[in-house]
Amino acid sequence: MTAPPKGNSVTVGQFDIHYLRFGEGDPVVFLHGSGPGASGYSNFKHNIESIVSGGREVILIDMIGFGYSSKPTDIDYTTELFGETVVSALQKIGIQKFDLIGNSLGGAVAIQIALSNPEIVKSLIMMAPGGIEEMDVYQSMPGIAKMRKLYMGEEIGRDALGRLLRMLVHKTAVVNDELIDERFAIFEEQPPEVVTRLVARNMEQELKNIQCPILGFWGQKDEFTPVTGAKKFLDQCPNSRFTLIADCGHWVMVEHADLFNSQVDYFLNNG
Repeated sequence: MTAPPKGNSVTVGQFDIHYLRFGEGDPVVFLHGSGPGASGYSNFKHNIESIVSGGREVILIDMIGFGYSSKPTDIDYTTELFGETVVSALQKIGIQKFDLIGNSLGGAVAIQIALSNPEIVKSLIMMAPGGIEEMDVYQSMPGIAKMRKLYMGEEIGRDALGRLLRMLVHKTAVVNDELIDERFAIFEEQPPEVVTRLVARNMEQELKNIQCPILGFWGQKDEFTPVTGAKKFLDQCPNSRFTLIADCGHWVMVEHADLFNSQVDYFLNNG
């Protein structure tokens, strides 16, 4: 079974935060989404080479509860906790200012970091970010409901994981055996609390306070976060742009990697 590659870890308080680094140059930090077996590598392996070839350094963080980072069972997994541990980990490895890319939960954490630490975030790039609706809205989405059911043990195993991952995309062929194996290797070690005690606060009313440029993407077939969220950014953040893609689910950076990579490259170089 294929597992994600291992890199290095730093200790933040009582937690170990795992990360991978590629390339050299101005740092670009990636924050993955939630879900069974999620990690920085499995979310963004199709985007690393493009960013590195553009003369930048890529840092893939495994947020607390995911990948090879610590997975405590006695805490609430809050947006604030994710943000604080990510920023502390980056400081420990010498990353002081960076462009920040986040998908889903990682998008919510990216918003949290940009609001709490505006001086360290040069720009935000987000794919179907969370954190801009109330929790009951997200929990009513069909993909989230399926994910919670899986984590609560009613439906568990590699085949069930594959079925859930295919809900993340419109083009199901991108969910191949390699990806399922990568995610299942992590999923086997993940406690249900990572999802059942997840609390992403609603930051919709604070979007107007984001100071940096924003590039965003959303798939029209997304079953995990409402695509109407894109308009919330466009209404409140003058320096923002979003691309909506008709034949795409929750993973723009996977299903439409070439489009995503080319737009990110242009944005990072031209703003």
